[in-house]
Formats: sequence, structure tokens, C-alpha cells
Amino acid sequence: MGRLGPTSREENVPTDSIYTEALRRVSEEYVARNPRSMAIADRAARVLPGGTTRTTTFFAPFPPVLVAGEGSEIVDADGNSRVDYLNNYTSLVLGHAHPNVLSRAMAAAGRGTAFSSPTDYEVRLAEVLVERVGSVDQVRFTNSGTEATMAAMRLARAFTGRPKVARFEGSYHGTHDYTATPGAGIPGPVGELMVTLPFNDIPGCEEAIDQVADSLAAVIIEPVLGAGGVIAADQEFLDFLRQATVRTGALLIFDEIVTFRLHTGGAQATYGITPDLTTFGKIIGGGFPIGGFGGREDVMALLHPTRGSIQWGGTFNGNPVSAAAGIATLEALTPPVIDELNRAGEELVERIDKALEASGLPAGITGAGSLFNLHATAEEITDNRAVGRADPELTELLHLGLMNRGYFLAPRGMACLSTAMTRDELDGLVDAVEDLVSSL
Repeated sequence: MGRLGPTSREENVPTDSIYTEALRRVSEEYVARNPRSMAIADRAARVLPGGTTRTTTFFAPFPPVLVAGEGSEIVDADGNSRVDYLNNYTSLVLGHAHPNVLSRAMAAAGRGTAFSSPTDYEVRLAEVLVERVGSVDQVRFTNSGTEATMAAMRLARAFTGRPKVARFEGSYHGTHDYTATPGAGIPGPVGELMVTLPFNDIPGCEEAIDQVADSLAAVIIEPVLGAGGVIAADQEFLDFLRQATVRTGALLIFDEIVTFRLHTGGAQATYGITPDLTTFGKIIGGGFPIGGFGGREDVMALLHPTRGSIQWGGTFNGNPVSAAAGIATLEALTPPVIDELNRAGEELVERIDKALEASGLPAGITGAGSLFNLHATAEEITDNRAVGRADPELTELLHLGLMNRGYFLAPRGMACLSTAMTRDELDGLVDAVEDLVSSL
């Protein structure tokens, strides 16, 4: 996969009160640069809880209200232009408003946006996924990644006749009850059906899996933790999981909703692992809503409309607009294009890592191909527990500081590349990081 392992510093630099004052100044600068966004945020707060319809996109004091995007650039309501290193949380791998993707989607929409019967678009998109991913014999589509992981878990339970599913610390598989438990509004018995495993920890996982082996339907894992900090799984760890699931009769589910951008066959191809089921989303819709799951034919057969035991619908599943945009996007993502995108990401991570190390700040970076994450900790990061010990004020300071310098990353420091980015924009982020850390 051409991934760079987590980096570390020799020792943490103690956090002191300078972050509080620096954060105040950076926040004031952000507010001053975004008065129209602030006004719209005030309006939004009256009709949307917290002023947003996506909790994950909120950050203090308020997120910018975006009005346009083209290529690698986004423009907000105040006319501020920023290089988009978030790309709607990795889904816009070709950047914003890609001409070919738009034309293909518009052509499909012009002939009808949704039907209560199959279209050739969904068939072709399914063919592309089956052609690319060696472990996938058949596919079903959904409207989101959340729905895809929910369906994959239900399918695994039905196939094995077992109730429990194991997931990992720091993982994110959407917002349905099974992946969000424990949480407000989720009944306690739901949590009893889930097992939480330590990431990149073979002994810890072996002990936990053995305790529930007879009731374990599946293990679901992101081969690279996304929301958990862009932390790549060790090869030996994934080898162990494949062996452990075979031994216990459980299914192995790879959540490739974020990592499918790393190889034409997904991250599983780079690791040489063959999961039983795989979930998809984000880039397979070319910027439009979509999700999907697929895998072994004998497992997917449970969804057969006349011979299967599971009925699974969705009014807009496989809709022609999303499917057409997804086909265009995947066609553009040839092996050379993906290789170049990963190479650029790895080089960028190395350069930012050097800048952070030279600064003396307790900060580091993790990366996998075209994905990376800034961390406000100097601790070596191999699992999400280290991410949880990062300094929250420094995390916010790095985020807002880069926003003020024209670069859009997730509040937690997650970012990705798109094919629309130029060398100048890659150099610009490095310069912005160097300028920001020097100001501290």
C-alpha cells in the first residue's frame, strides 16, 4: 500500500498556558475572517440542532458555510478560498465538480433520477467492483456507509446463526446502534451483542475472541483506522485476524469505505488478505450519496429475492445518478493514478513530519497513502488510545491555524489528497504548517 508508519518523537514537550492564549488569538482571527458564516450559523442554530445536520462537521466557534467548490478549492460565504484537504471526508478523490463526473451524472439524471426497477447503471457499477476486488463475488448497494456496515453485520449474523460482532477501539462504521453503542438512546442489550477489541494487539484480541468464539458472527475492521486517527493495521495483525475468524467460524468484514482509494482492489489487496465481506462508500459514488457491501457468493445468496432469507430494500439504493458518477470516478482511478496519489501523500507526510519534529511541539503525523492525520501528541501512535491522549487545545489550535492560512482539514486533523491538487498546493500546506508552528 505504500504506507508510512506512525512517527514518534523522543519525548513529549509539556503543554503550558501559551496554547490557551494562542488559541484565543487564532479563534478571534477566524471569527473576523468569517462574519457572514457566523451570521448564517446563528440562523442555522434556530432550525438545526447546533446549526448543523452533521455532528461530525461541527467545530467551534462555527464551521464556514461553503458556497462553491471546484477542483481542490472551496469558497465560503465570506469569499475565503481554501485548499480542501478534507474532500467531504475523503469522498471526493477527484476533487470538486470534476467535469467528466458531472457530465455523466447529469446525463443519467436527465433520463430519470430514480426508478422502482433496476437500471444498467447499478449493474455496471457492481461489475466494476466485482472486477476490481478479488474477494467480492456479488454486491448490494445502499445509500450510505452506515447502511452498508449495518447490512453486512446483519448478513453475517444470518449466515453464521450467531449474535455477536466484534469491532475495534477507535473504529468508525457509521452511526447505527450497533456501531455507536454504548450511547444515549441505545438500549443496553444492543451493547451486549458487540465486542470491542484492541487495535494492533494480537494477544489482547486472541484472548477476547476466544472468550466469545462460539457466539461470534463476525469481526469488522477498517484496515486503516479513519476517524480513529489514520492508523494502519500491522500486516501480522491482519494475518492473525484472518486466521482467528477462520478458526472460530466467524466472518471477517473489511470496512473499505475510506480505504478503497488506496488501491484498485482496496487496502485488502495491498495486505494480501481476503475478507468474507467488504463494505464500500464515499468514492464509489463520485461525490453523490451511496454505500455498498459485497463478498462471497454463498454469503450474499441470503439476499436473493426468492431463495434468500433476508429482505433488504432502500428507495434510492443504486440510483442511476450516484451509480453513473461512481463509474466515472472509478474509471478515472487507474493503478498509475492511485500510485501517484499515494506517492504524493507519503512525500507530504514525510515533509510535515520533519517540520513538526523541528518545531519541538508535541505533535506528530500518521499516514497511509493519500490519507493522513495530524496529532497533537508526540507519543508513538499505533492505536487509538494514544490519539485519545492528544492535547485538545493544541489540536484545535492546529486546525484553526491552518484554516486561517487557507487549508481545510478535519477538526481532529484528518486529511486526504485529491487528484486535483497541484504541487504548489502540496508545498503550500507544508509552508503553512511551518509558519503556524513557528508562530507558537
